[in-house]
Formats: sequence, C-alpha cells, structure tokens
Amino acid sequence: MKVTGFSFIRNAIQYDYPIKEAILSILPLCDAFVIAVGKSEDSTLDMIRSIAPDKIRIVETEWDDNLRTGGRVLAEETNKAFRAIDDDTDWCFYIQGDEIVHEKYHAAIKEGMLRWKDDNRVDGLLFKYLHFYGSYDYTGTSSRWYPNEIRIIRNDKSIYSYRDAQGFRKGNDEKLRVKPLDAYVYHYGWVKEPEAMQRKQEIFHKLWHDDEWVSKHVARADAYDYSKDIDALTRFTDTHPAVMQERIRQKNWKFDYDISFNHISFKERMKAMAKDVLGLNFSYRNYRLL
Repeated sequence: MKVTGFSFIRNAIQYDYPIKEAILSILPLCDAFVIAVGKSEDSTLDMIRSIAPDKIRIVETEWDDNLRTGGRVLAEETNKAFRAIDDDTDWCFYIQGDEIVHEKYHAAIKEGMLRWKDDNRVDGLLFKYLHFYGSYDYTGTSSRWYPNEIRIIRNDKSIYSYRDAQGFRKGNDEKLRVKPLDAYVYHYGWVKEPEAMQRKQEIFHKLWHDDEWVSKHVARADAYDYSKDIDALTRFTDTHPAVMQERIRQKNWKFDYDISFNHISFKERMKAMAKDVLGLNFSYRNYRLL
C-alpha cells in the first residue's frame, strides 16, 4: 500500500499557520508528500524545503485572484497538489495548514487504509474533528463547528476538491462514499496569537468576498478579540499532538473563558436532544456513509 500526503499553503509564516506541524503529524503514515506552495511574501517556501526533502515534493504555484469568490482558489490549489500525485499511490492523505493528527490515531488510520484499500465501493475515509478556539485549552461544541470531514481519498483523478476545499466530490458533483475512522483531526485555525489572527481575518475573507464586503464586515484592529462571537466552548483536558508541544510552549497570549457563560440557544438544545435521544443528525454532510 502506497500513501501520499498532500496539501497547499501560502504565507504560512506571516499568518502563523502550523503547516510544518501539520505535515509532520501525518508524514509517518506517508510514503511521499506533495504540497502546492503559492508565491509568498515570506520564507514559506524555504521552510517547506527544510522539512523532509527525501519525502516532500513541492509544486510552486501562483494563486489566481480571479477565483477569490467563495474560496474557490483554495480548492484549485488543493487540486494542483492532488493532480501531481503519482499514479502508483493507493490512498491520498489530505491535510490543511491548520490541521494536525495526533499520533495516538496513527494505528487506527493505517488499519482503516489497509482494510478498505481493495474495496472499490469506498472513495474515502472520514475523520472526526476537534475545533480549538482562543487557546489550546478550549474547543467549540456548538453546531457551527463541522463534526466530520473527508481527509483520505482514493487516488482517483475524477475526485476533486469541492467549493472552498473543505471536502471532496467526484465526477458530476457526486458525493464520495466513505467509511468512518475512529480518529480525530485537531483543527487549530482559531488558535493564533491575536495580532496574527487579526491579519488572517483581514486577508482570509478576501478569498470569499469582494473588497467592499470585507471593508464593511471585517473590523480593522491591531488584535483579534476572541471574546466576541462565542456561543459554547468546553475545556480541553486531553493531550495535544507531540508535534504541537513546542508551539504550545511558546504561546504568548492569554485567553480564559468561563464555560458557565455558554450561550446555548433553544435551537441548539433541540438539535442536541434529537441527536442524543432519537439518533438524528442535522449536520451538513458532504459525503455518503457506507
């Protein structure tokens, strides 16, 4: 079984993306890794070159600003990396620049890839998600945070990155058929030093909206205010992936939140009850469970 990881990135240092940790978190499961590195204003390319030259192949790209609406440029950059994967690869392991896989899940992930490698009904493998917010001590618990996503796909070039690169589809807009893994992706996209988070907010929304919308809806500030827009968080008491330990030790800002202030709407409570009592799940699913 051959496994190739893939990803895309641009300006990782400027916007404080843990892309190095992301790659290292899945590299032990990969025979090779392909990453599309967009033309950057910092030393992102040099950083990627330094990680594991024997395994990592870089595709240098330029982002098409004409694809900014709806985040389409993110999907296109993902597709550039995916299309560059060698034909002899069986599984393609996708990781984004702010996603990390804990090493404790490696065995379960490998077992799943081996188990369904020759089952052509299975297009991909589905991960569960933990979304960290504000600091490394809290995760989001409301339905605004997506609970699952596909991160391993078969090396079938009819598959493509969907919309803003959160998931995948194939052929004529067909959802992938997937098997769930008992493994989590740790999403750290909302855990950054507040100044870097503010810079990310100002530039990132430009991948979805025009300049007028960004000027109207994204507040200008020196630092991001993590206290706003919180609905429900929970305290994280487990361990973080080994590759994240140094970054966590260097954390230089403080974010504390009293979970007794959680605002759980009536709609959220009804969703939770339907899931717990009736087994109903109203989350958006960009896949078909087998």
